[in-house]
Amino acid sequence: MNDFLAEDALGTVYSWSMPLLVATILAEMIYSHLLKAKLHNGKDLFTNIYLALLNFGLDLLMKAFAMFVMFFFYQHRIIDFEMGTWYYWVLCFLATDLAYYFHHLVDHRSRIFWAVHITHHNSEYFNLTTGFRSPVFQPLYRYLFFSPLALLGFNPWTIMICYAVGQVYGTLVHTQTVKKLGFLEYFMVTPSHHRVHHGCNIKYLDKNMGMVFIIWDKIFGTFQAEDPKVPVKFGIYPKMPDNGPITTLFYEWKKIWKDVQQPNLNLKQKFNYIFNSPGWRHDGSGKTVKQYQNEYFEKIKQQK
Repeated sequence: MNDFLAEDALGTVYSWSMPLLVATILAEMIYSHLLKAKLHNGKDLFTNIYLALLNFGLDLLMKAFAMFVMFFFYQHRIIDFEMGTWYYWVLCFLATDLAYYFHHLVDHRSRIFWAVHITHHNSEYFNLTTGFRSPVFQPLYRYLFFSPLALLGFNPWTIMICYAVGQVYGTLVHTQTVKKLGFLEYFMVTPSHHRVHHGCNIKYLDKNMGMVFIIWDKIFGTFQAEDPKVPVKFGIYPKMPDNGPITTLFYEWKKIWKDVQQPNLNLKQKFNYIFNSPGWRHDGSGKTVKQYQNEYFEKIKQQK
């Protein structure tokens, strides 16, 4: 497969995926209406569309530069794979999903990246349209996490095909209408696993980072099964003061700016407010997710 055919295949993935996603969203809306489940909200839907369009526009603007960077690495690749082989596509899909896992992990563990990613989490609703609730500024840096794959020897167009297929699957797991999926729970990201990821319960914070395969979370210690004793609470904590489009987009950026403007901070402290874990504070008055969870599980342990 040459670059032209790979680029054409990427367009085919997007063109065929949209009718599928629209159909499943409509089905979920009908299900919610008939069962009075209240899974959707008009204003929330508008925000999801608004963020998706902003992300799509920036993605188009960045596409040429992002592919230029990735092809620069590809030209200096370490391995020459045969693109037409089945194992190439299997390896490329696994490698792309693993790269996404680390990309997603950084989005949660570093505050400046969390400021971008938080828009995907700050809704208190969880439905298929939440999958379109995009981190708007992500196209500015996303390609950097996939460039090592190009350096390794995977063609950038095939990386993007694998990522696009993964995105379609990753959108479909944003639902409360599917409970458990049997043996798939062991190795795939399922709706149950992804509900955990969107929970603001202390037990569920920063868990289940994978997009297609949950095996990465199990390998790297970020897996958490959905606990029937701990119903998932969607959204972020503390809540935003309002859910207007500007607040939704710039909520965490404003908080970062306020923190770095505190008097008598040295350069290292300002750096930590920007790049350290969300919740870090120079005077020790804040708590990171890790600190919250250590306290939570210690309390659970003492109660037994």
